[in-house]
Amino acid sequence: MTALSLCVFLAALDITIVSTALPEMVAHFRASDSAYTWIASSYLLANASCVPLWGRISDIWGRKLILMIVVALFLAGSLICGVARSTAMVIAGRAIQGIGSGGITVLANICVSDMFNVRRRSAYLGIFGATWAIAGAIGPIIGGAFTTYSTWRWCFYINLPIGGLAFFSLLFFLRLDTAPLTPLKAGLLSLDWIGLGLIVGATLMLLFGLELGGSIYPWSSATIICLLIFGILTAGIFLVYEDRVARIPIIPTTLFYNRYNLIILLINFCHSTVFMGACFYLPVYFQNVLLASSLLSGVYLLPLVVALAASSGLAGFVMRTTGRPREAITLGMFLTTLGYGLFIDLPATASWPRIILFQIVAGLGIGPNFQATLIALQANTTPAELNRGTGTFSFVRQLAAAVSVVVGSVLYARAADAQRGVMAAVLGETAAQEIVEASTAAAAIIETLPVGEDRMVVFHALTAALRWVWVLYTAVAGVGFLISLGLRDLRLGEARPQPGRKIEEQDMQGGSTK
Repeated sequence: MTALSLCVFLAALDITIVSTALPEMVAHFRASDSAYTWIASSYLLANASCVPLWGRISDIWGRKLILMIVVALFLAGSLICGVARSTAMVIAGRAIQGIGSGGITVLANICVSDMFNVRRRSAYLGIFGATWAIAGAIGPIIGGAFTTYSTWRWCFYINLPIGGLAFFSLLFFLRLDTAPLTPLKAGLLSLDWIGLGLIVGATLMLLFGLELGGSIYPWSSATIICLLIFGILTAGIFLVYEDRVARIPIIPTTLFYNRYNLIILLINFCHSTVFMGACFYLPVYFQNVLLASSLLSGVYLLPLVVALAASSGLAGFVMRTTGRPREAITLGMFLTTLGYGLFIDLPATASWPRIILFQIVAGLGIGPNFQATLIALQANTTPAELNRGTGTFSFVRQLAAAVSVVVGSVLYARAADAQRGVMAAVLGETAAQEIVEASTAAAAIIETLPVGEDRMVVFHALTAALRWVWVLYTAVAGVGFLISLGLRDLRLGEARPQPGRKIEEQDMQGGSTK
């Protein structure tokens, strides 16, 4: 569990560790503004698009072997980023990291599901939930510390000793009962290659469309419209293919026939969306409005980190004791909605009681649903679908994280641009334009302004822009809370699958389905 938790820690850490180091990295390579976006998003793009593959591959060739491969990929990507001599190398390394990270995320959960029954695994997945939450939230602190006191390269070098320790610990201590190794040819033939190509293509087209729209290409351009339309169309074709044609689907569509499972996956999407929003946009508030350094902006996140870690761990043990996930899910989404609603009231000056209290409320809400939703899904899934269901859950979580960052950045840029006239009336058009274009990294420009009215105008304008971001995430959290009210009272450990059609089980010996 220690080794698996270390792997989960690194996978979550690398989502946010570069958030405070990105300006320094882009400046080091004298790169364009688009490099800023690609260094952050290449990890999430690769992560989300490859998650569905790893669970299925581990069914064929064994958990431990595939887990060792994805950890090795993650470490290789980290090394490439650490020694990079160009932005292209960093982006390539981040993509390789993302591929490995997607495998780590889903396989760690599957390994715990293999080792423990549904009541016991809630406590262990609670450890993963707390680990994921802490890593995601302290990533900006660590990235800021390395950038301030050493070099941004340590944001990647740090993965090597920790990941190496986890790799060898898994190699010597992880024990899982696995089926005999499937011959390479039989394993390759059993993979759903068409379904894999469709889901990867749909994911990349949708995320590329959201990522490039409004930054590289106008939203009305043919490129963006085609990416979004064909991404949605390909996703629809994927679902039809998996439901009607695929012998062994990568994502079992029977999950979606069950109303309970569908609600859980929607809550999972909402939860991951708002959590990633806090990790990225609270540091933006601290740096651009409070003019905190990279390091301090991470330190200011500690109330959120402590609250969500405590509530995540506590929820796991409570669910193990009571066998009831519903209350943890619903209460968590309610507090999350309340906390993000309070963020709308963050002022343009430092009000520490509000900053600390608002983060505690949001953290207490975010924490439980790192694992409560997964436990609920697994408790309502047949053994034949358990691993692919866990993979689907991880895919939805990673997809939501990628969408959250992209949509949040688009909304913030639009809202900041709407405040340009207010800033131009005091600063002049040129200075206002520079601040708007700098967007999330405007602190360096603001610090050149004279102390007094000029800065206060900018602080109020950027706070007003961020307010729309918090409105978005509050709405998403609110949808998750309202959906959670429809959950039925499900006891962990009860037998349940009630899909709308017969569930297929794999016969690996014959390579067919029953």
